[in-house]
Amino acid sequence: MDDEPQLFDTPGSRAPTSGGSLTDASHASAPLAVRMRPRTLEELVGQEQLRAPGSPLRQLVEGDQSLSLLLWGPPGTGKTTIASIISQQTGRRFVEVSAVSAGVKEVRAAIDTARRQLVATGEETVLFVDEVHRFSKAQQDALLPGVENRWVTLVAATTENPSFSVISPLLSRSLLLRLESLTDADIAAVLELAVTDERGLDGELVLEEEARDHIVRLAGGDARRSLTYLEAAAGAARSKGSTTIDVETAETAADQAAVRYDRDGDQHYDVVSAFIKSVRGSDADAALHYLARMIVAGEDPRFIARRLMILASEDIGLADPTALTTAVAAAQTVQLIGMPEAQLTLAHATIALAVAPKSNAVTTAIFEAIGDVRAGKIGQVPPHLRDAHYSGAKDLGHGKGYLYSHDAPFGVAEQQYAPDVVLDAAYYRPTELGAEAAVRQRWERVRRIIRGRTSK
Repeated sequence: MDDEPQLFDTPGSRAPTSGGSLTDASHASAPLAVRMRPRTLEELVGQEQLRAPGSPLRQLVEGDQSLSLLLWGPPGTGKTTIASIISQQTGRRFVEVSAVSAGVKEVRAAIDTARRQLVATGEETVLFVDEVHRFSKAQQDALLPGVENRWVTLVAATTENPSFSVISPLLSRSLLLRLESLTDADIAAVLELAVTDERGLDGELVLEEEARDHIVRLAGGDARRSLTYLEAAAGAARSKGSTTIDVETAETAADQAAVRYDRDGDQHYDVVSAFIKSVRGSDADAALHYLARMIVAGEDPRFIARRLMILASEDIGLADPTALTTAVAAAQTVQLIGMPEAQLTLAHATIALAVAPKSNAVTTAIFEAIGDVRAGKIGQVPPHLRDAHYSGAKDLGHGKGYLYSHDAPFGVAEQQYAPDVVLDAAYYRPTELGAEAAVRQRWERVRRIIRGRTSK
């Protein structure tokens, strides 16, 4: 990377590339992801909630309003593309500041230039700041004058929660738009278009369905990554003199081991299922094997982390109260650091959950409670538990006779909490495994006190 901060200035007819610089997307040597970048909101894949008629983004583009945006979403979901569309469809000048390398000086220079351009010619500027969460407070402060005085239309993109990574003054002066991860169908549509569109492969090659599905999975919801893989696969096919991109070519081009994973559409689910069942069965070695297969095959690490969070409550629960904390911490770490480093975190969490004591008491409890509710067992809330804070509530007997638990011995009062229809229900039945054994002893004593059965 050059030592000099990068500041890119391009008219609205030119689009930013995925690499942090702006380049003409029309020439054949431009990366496929650049050539296929959507030019209008209609071409944008996914993000229906942002493209709906009357939405703030559509008003900004079609109404030519001056409004600053914060775009929050995973990589490859269209943040840079949206900034480019705003510039192109509104005829504004486009300037990109790299948050990785630009400092306060460069930010101020970009805003000063935009202000002079506005005064001299009336031409407005879209200032795109990618990875704005990397900016320090001072750098973000430097953006404020341009935003407050509308010298620029700021479009700032981030993969991290702006509530924690963007200063409050900038957050309050910008409209926050949340971008959702692209679905497999979205990514497949991107690939199909790139194969046939004249800006892409122009029908020169055929992408087999199996190869397409392989690329979709490797992309992990990232459209830019999927096009990068497709471009590499197309190059590999041409080098072999082939007009077809098959799954072997796609695997080789993506520099992945030829792991037979999801080849027939079922193995993906088989491997995930085996992974979860191995953790549930406390076989850490088997669980690591299946984890390795998913990692090598390019499975989205966020998907793996989500499955571990579910398992922590479903199969461990209070047998190890730290299991969910570990799984959540792993998911947050995966989000923050990404691959390949996140594979260590996933292995850490996998082993921790595999060797933890197991209990499905939490799962059984909520499913039984939901089952009773769906079966119509919904009685009246006991009067002494009803809200007594509004005028006239006490005249109805609400709150009368309620016993404040902290005033009772051991902080547990004998009184009715559940409706009559489920008064004797015992949903939560702790096991004697791990830490849940102590929970069981306490819960049995507490339940007897609550229900007036201390003599038993």
